[in-house]
Amino acid sequence: MSMARLFLLSSACTLLQLVSSQSIPLLRVPRQQLASPSILSVSNNVSVTDSDGFAYLANMSIGAQDFMVLLDTGSSDLWVVSSDCSETDCRGVPKYQQTPTLNSTSTDFHLNYLLGAVSGSVGTETVSLGPFEILDQVFAMANQTEGLGLSSTGNSGILGLSFPFEASIPDTSGTTLLENLLSPFDDSDRYFAIKLGRDGTNSSFTVGQLDPSVVNSPNDITFTAVPSFSHDIYDYWKMPLQYLTINSTHFPLSTSSVPGASTPIAVFDTGTTLILGPSDDVDRFWMSVKGSRKTDQGWQVRCDRAIAVGFVLGEGDSLKEYVIDPEDLSWMQGGKDGEWCTGGIQANDGVSSGDWLLGDTFLRNVYIVHQVATGSQPPQVGLMGLTDTEGSLTNFRLTRGDDPTGPVSVLTTVTRHGQGLSAVTIYSISGASGFAFGAVLTAGLYLCLGRKRKP
Repeated sequence: MSMARLFLLSSACTLLQLVSSQSIPLLRVPRQQLASPSILSVSNNVSVTDSDGFAYLANMSIGAQDFMVLLDTGSSDLWVVSSDCSETDCRGVPKYQQTPTLNSTSTDFHLNYLLGAVSGSVGTETVSLGPFEILDQVFAMANQTEGLGLSSTGNSGILGLSFPFEASIPDTSGTTLLENLLSPFDDSDRYFAIKLGRDGTNSSFTVGQLDPSVVNSPNDITFTAVPSFSHDIYDYWKMPLQYLTINSTHFPLSTSSVPGASTPIAVFDTGTTLILGPSDDVDRFWMSVKGSRKTDQGWQVRCDRAIAVGFVLGEGDSLKEYVIDPEDLSWMQGGKDGEWCTGGIQANDGVSSGDWLLGDTFLRNVYIVHQVATGSQPPQVGLMGLTDTEGSLTNFRLTRGDDPTGPVSVLTTVTRHGQGLSAVTIYSISGASGFAFGAVLTAGLYLCLGRKRKP
């Protein structure tokens, strides 16, 4: 195996140190609707809708060449388009040119996506990300892409930050960027943290430290152990989801479809635009909210519907509610039909390795820390809420106007949802790839991609 070496270009930090020397800028950019079909039927009751969304991009250097890559906590590979890519899909974005520091391999790279595909070859190269430089980092050079809409966001590829188990590049070719990035840190500092901003400039991505402009004290972060996929194998960043609240009223959830899970499991993914949940729960949620309607493109809600929704995550001492801004539930940026806006929560019955997928409409409301496993503890996810209930409702009413819809009436009767709709896992992203889930998004406002799971 090629052993990558990492050099820190700034000093290492101590446990959750509040410094700013290792911050990596993130850029939030709109993703235009692609030329692919607006709805692609996959099974008799599942569909994919392709619409406008946002992508969060980071700048990195590969072989001393700069690229914007999509930050994706729902996948594990690093890939960029190469100079050999002449497809329409990869035109207009910077392409990797081979350099003397490239070590090519005979390993092929190929991913089939629901709305496209990418293929190429695997190699190692000098990679820089913020203040970090890694020699002999394994990555994929894509010489063919189709249907990924790279030019609409300006990103040349994907930076995957999930667990190595989900990597498509075989571990015999090299170690993932995340493993190399965190390898020289002390155990307590082996984490990265993300804040997804609501505009183009206030996002945050730090490695081995917290962002002092976001966090006043490390004690503000609540940590929960990541449930394992199998024994000591971990696939995605996730935690138990106990229940929801609607205007402070308890909203129970159906039982988990994850084997051995006592509560529903929520997966976090920066590459997915919306919140996705079991269709029975999502239908009951929107019927409880009122001022909503179900269409062929998914759930819509009145653009002036002002509700306070919380997700109660964690377990034991880490149990805590995280409030969602009503603008993320009545998502005007996702599409508007008269007085109706796209619902920020949509139905999907096949989240792989979980029950709920918490994309950007959730993640914009929290600061999230991803701590990898150490010798003494499993990997953990840390959360800090960023949204104030009353403040967000007040701002929402000022922006959208008074809400004429009557009070909510929470439906508490729970039915068991399905155990998945397909053996194929789907990647959902705001512009490229993302978290794998085994069905297809209903009324998704993102590019949905997919590949078969590894045997």
